[in-house]
Amino acid sequence: MKKILITGSSGLIGSIIYQNLKHKYKFTGMDKVKNSDNTDLETHIISSNKLDDINSAFKDINVVVHLAANASELTEWDLVLKNNIELTRNVFEASKLNGVSRVIFASSNHAVGNFEKDEPYKSIVKGQYKNVNLNNISKINEKVPIRPDSNYGISKAFGEAMARYYYEHHNLESISLRIGTVIKDNSPKTNIRHYATLLYHEDLVQLIDKSISATNISSEIFYGVSNNTWRFWDIIHAEKTIGYLPLKNAEDER
Repeated sequence: MKKILITGSSGLIGSIIYQNLKHKYKFTGMDKVKNSDNTDLETHIISSNKLDDINSAFKDINVVVHLAANASELTEWDLVLKNNIELTRNVFEASKLNGVSRVIFASSNHAVGNFEKDEPYKSIVKGQYKNVNLNNISKINEKVPIRPDSNYGISKAFGEAMARYYYEHHNLESISLRIGTVIKDNSPKTNIRHYATLLYHEDLVQLIDKSISATNISSEIFYGVSNNTWRFWDIIHAEKTIGYLPLKNAEDER
């Protein structure tokens, strides 16, 4: 079994990954607190973002799934700098020092969030579909310019750049996942935008599983979204590279 370290393991995404893939991989966690829903997950309790303090958690690890961050786009700069930017750099450095083969970095749609100020994306996220032709939507792919919508978005763009640097300079494989919307109730019904952006738990698990097991990876960027009728992020690169084929469609809950 591959040994997988999840940073931010007590959060929602970490819990979903562990609950659904613990039969397939040997997981350990790293977080400020233990996962209250998964008390059997061996966890390094670390409140520091410093390299010397986190380094031991990376020993004998094959793949790191780096989720730890302040996850709101409203996060103030000082917390973004400490918990998103500095920590992410040290996660990549600890991975390099310990011979980790791959880092799966939880990036975010907010790294390119300002596209939602433009049409037709602006209308789609508001649920104003009448003037939008589905057949003519130009989906946002991994090659578009970075357009962060917040300090949080900036930190995720930084993480993607860090991932590329560590691959080109240290041959550390990486997959940056521009994750859409993952919510506890696993349904779009609380927010009209989610009919376009939702990543169902089932598809998240598939995406992580394939990101761990894929071969011939360099430094990749994939969008984490289900196969929603109104999605405007392109998943072709993930489909061709790792075989990601999301099965859920938020429109089925309309």
